[in-house]
Amino acid sequence: MIFYVLGVLHFVLFSWAFYNVLYFGVKPSKSLSWILITFFFPFIGVFVFVLFGINRRKIKFFELKETKKRKKHIKDSFKGEGNANLDILETTQQKKISQLIYSSTNSNVEDKNEVVLLKNGKETFKALNKALKNAKKFIHLQYYMIEDGQVLDEIIEILAQKIKENIEVRIIYDTFGSYKLSKKSKRKLKDIDVKLYPETPFKFGSFLFSLNYRNHRKIAVIDNEIGFVGGVNISDEYITDDDFLGIWQDTHIQVKGCAVNRIHKTFLMDYYYATNKDLSNNESYLTPCNVEGNTKLQMVSSGPDYEQSVVMQQYLSFINLAEKSICVLNPYFIPTFSILEAFKMAALSGVEVTLLLPAKSDSKVANYSMYSYFEDLLKAGVHIYLREDFSHSKVIFIDDEIISIGSTNFDCRSFEHNYELNAILFDKKITLEVKDEFDERKNKANKIDYDTFRKRSIKQKTLERLCRFFSPLL
Repeated sequence: MIFYVLGVLHFVLFSWAFYNVLYFGVKPSKSLSWILITFFFPFIGVFVFVLFGINRRKIKFFELKETKKRKKHIKDSFKGEGNANLDILETTQQKKISQLIYSSTNSNVEDKNEVVLLKNGKETFKALNKALKNAKKFIHLQYYMIEDGQVLDEIIEILAQKIKENIEVRIIYDTFGSYKLSKKSKRKLKDIDVKLYPETPFKFGSFLFSLNYRNHRKIAVIDNEIGFVGGVNISDEYITDDDFLGIWQDTHIQVKGCAVNRIHKTFLMDYYYATNKDLSNNESYLTPCNVEGNTKLQMVSSGPDYEQSVVMQQYLSFINLAEKSICVLNPYFIPTFSILEAFKMAALSGVEVTLLLPAKSDSKVANYSMYSYFEDLLKAGVHIYLREDFSHSKVIFIDDEIISIGSTNFDCRSFEHNYELNAILFDKKITLEVKDEFDERKNKANKIDYDTFRKRSIKQKTLERLCRFFSPLL
């Protein structure tokens, strides 16, 4: 009798999962995988499907309460921001990219920004610490990964002094990414009166959300006058030589100007989610800009709380609109089918496509999965270089004129599940500055030859395919 009841229950759950995959699945291959998993793994398969496979953008019943809360706050915070401001852009290519972002996020392009390129962790922490020391009103920090170590200790020392000067300090962090942040460090921060909050705590009622939906943004805003965004976390990995990966390389930017307001609004939105405290209507936190810079900049925020896969569409627009060249720096290159095809089409149409990727990674699964895409790309004419040092930069630039620097990887997790923040710079000078370093690193890297690569061992190919299968769960 018990087996009959379990069999009927499995059939009901499988039928429910089959219906949702059939009507709301995005990719046929992925949908078929979920059908097989839910059928051959009773109960466990359906649980995993609910955890990782549900299309929450389409199925409103399974839209988590956290997502609903964020969606409402996005509409309240970013409504009425004016028009896309396309008239300040010079080319049709720039206007198409900018219009796409504006249509999805209501974030317009801002001119008169002053941007400083920070090429590694050492430069980033030096600039950040200087800005923290000069704070007059408040310091707002948000990082995916905050870890114990020298970098954090120096920041805590600065914050302790600023709090004595009556400067407000707020920090939010991702629970999953900051799992190495010790209770001792958290207590130290709270003891000096830092308002410290996890944005995605592991607790009853939000565990599914916290495990699969991570805030991957890296944001610092000081007095709403200076902002930092990019790929650098608060970690000693950027200054200490690891035996395996060495010193992590990464790219960040320092921004002064009108775009800081948009960076800050993204922080305030996340702070509201973490604390239920809405600071977005406080005029002291969102002040008029008074900087006369030369860079046109547009912020791109993305996450499951947006109706569109914004950063994936941003990357696709870059690839599809490129006329001469596409250059990519990214540590986790695990493209979706549409991204993969776009790169192949660009290369086959005569656009010079160059990927500069790390030969080694902090994740073997991600590394093997990345290698599984190389053969198709090489065959289409994409140039792939593997650098010996570990680059954590998330950069793409096209035609040596338009560049994106931010937190977004080329993988399904960043496109569908993570909260991300990129900056698009319509600035030839900064793009060429990045290109100079890109070319220098490329010339020292190992270029993959198609004929040699396709002869790799059966063991290597098998590991690549197995890791590729599990890559969406990383």
